[in-house]
Amino acid sequence: MREEEKKRSSQKSSFKSFFKKRWAFPAIYIATAAIILTAVLWYQNTNNSATDPKSLDNKATDVQGKKFNDPGIEVNRTMENFTMPVKDVDSAVILRKFYDKNGKSEDQEAALVFYQNQYHQNTGIDIRMGEGETFDVVASLSGTVTKVDEDMLLGNVIEIEHDKGIVTQYQSVKEIVVEVGHEVKQGQVIAKAGESMFDEESGVHVHFEIRKDNVAVNPQDYLQKPLSTLQELEQSDNTESADEKNSTEEKDAVEDKTSDDESEEDKSSDEEKDSGDKEKPNNKTKENTKENKKESSNA
Repeated sequence: MREEEKKRSSQKSSFKSFFKKRWAFPAIYIATAAIILTAVLWYQNTNNSATDPKSLDNKATDVQGKKFNDPGIEVNRTMENFTMPVKDVDSAVILRKFYDKNGKSEDQEAALVFYQNQYHQNTGIDIRMGEGETFDVVASLSGTVTKVDEDMLLGNVIEIEHDKGIVTQYQSVKEIVVEVGHEVKQGQVIAKAGESMFDEESGVHVHFEIRKDNVAVNPQDYLQKPLSTLQELEQSDNTESADEKNSTEEKDAVEDKTSDDESEEDKSSDEEKDSGDKEKPNNKTKENTKENKKESSNA
């Protein structure tokens, strides 16, 4: 018993002496931190396979009716400015401008295209380079190719969508190097400038349009301006349409009220006329009655 007690007392004394040392507690903290860090690293390594994109099942976490394969719109598209559809902007010449209904008469006359003995309003701008040689046609803004048509009259057509309802169109082109569904970047070559039957007078050129909800706008009003300018125009158009609708409704209401008032006045005048006509026979009846009484008294 005494030997056991001696062993216990010696163990307690050595344990106490260990904790009395200055480096004891820091050593314990460091060892504990090392154990925890090792456990965390081990846990992360074991879960790497779960976070591997190839091992993910999109269908399992997908919302019903909404799939992950929907095309996303690049955020930087709205930050880009519309540019001329040519690489060498300094050498580009605008042969024919957009027909502006509110422009000067001489500008409107210069924006007419003569085809088959008729004048047509130009819905874009016609660009030529140098002495009429062909040149590279580039995308004015990043987007998705939605149309590539072989059209002899217009000289082939490429259409690129940049936002819902907002597209750029390139006519009178050849050697087209893009297809429907291609994602193109701003400044990327999409074709070569060519000729068209519709505008033979311009020779080798590219006809460039900017359209919003299938309505052509003046490209020169939006060059070096971001896509958001056209998006804001859509909001202002909606506001103006609502104001016009309200003013029309107010005008119709005033006209309806005026017509109702006139109808009431006509009705009241007709009633007064009828009442006047009814009073006349009564007066005549009274006069006949007086004459009959007079004759009877004389008799």
